[in-house]
Amino acid sequence: MRDAYHEELDSIGDGLVEMARLVGSAIGRATTAILDTDLKLAENVIEADQKVDELQHDLEALAIALLARQQPVATDLRIVVTSLRMSADLERSGDLAQHVAKLARLRYPERAVPHDLHATILEMGQLAQRLMAKAAEVLITKDVDLALQLEQDDDEMDLLHRALFQHLMDDRWKHGIETAVDVTLLGRYYERYADHAVSVAKRVVYLVTGEHADEIQPDIQPDIQAAPATDA
Repeated sequence: MRDAYHEELDSIGDGLVEMARLVGSAIGRATTAILDTDLKLAENVIEADQKVDELQHDLEALAIALLARQQPVATDLRIVVTSLRMSADLERSGDLAQHVAKLARLRYPERAVPHDLHATILEMGQLAQRLMAKAAEVLITKDVDLALQLEQDDDEMDLLHRALFQHLMDDRWKHGIETAVDVTLLGRYYERYADHAVSVAKRVVYLVTGEHADEIQPDIQPDIQAAPATDA
């Protein structure tokens, strides 16, 4: 019975890793879809989000069943409760990737992103994907230092988000109100996506240590560097 119990706990972790990988792929493909006006790819991202939702539902059902049957305590209880919260973060990340794809579909065959912001949105998309890949690694390794690093890495996304708004507020903006709204939404989607990746990592810190990430002082430096973006 105990072996089966721990296998179920392990399967919750495996489900979280799969969700992280799926939503990481989704944000990368959604970024390509909106920058390349690729309607087929956008539709693919939108439809694929159903798999993420199904994984979350399965994980929730398993976690609730474990709580009812096994009444876990201490570390095992933290695993179950924290996993439920992480699954919500990951499901929301999938929704945000889907929002990017839906905007690409809405504006097709026109471009939602003007040429002069192409590089910035590409950089945000690539950074979002790398942050989620790192969150997936944290889920696998339970590396607290790596988990704490994500919040510092997220500073790069905040800088990109501010740069986007500075561009929108520039007197030389010439793309109209509709495009300004689209770009504002995109910036918010990527910024919130990154926040969810950080949240997953913080929850792993709590899972491993029993302490909240904000209470721990990491002796680390961020190692994610946004790759140079070039217009496609």
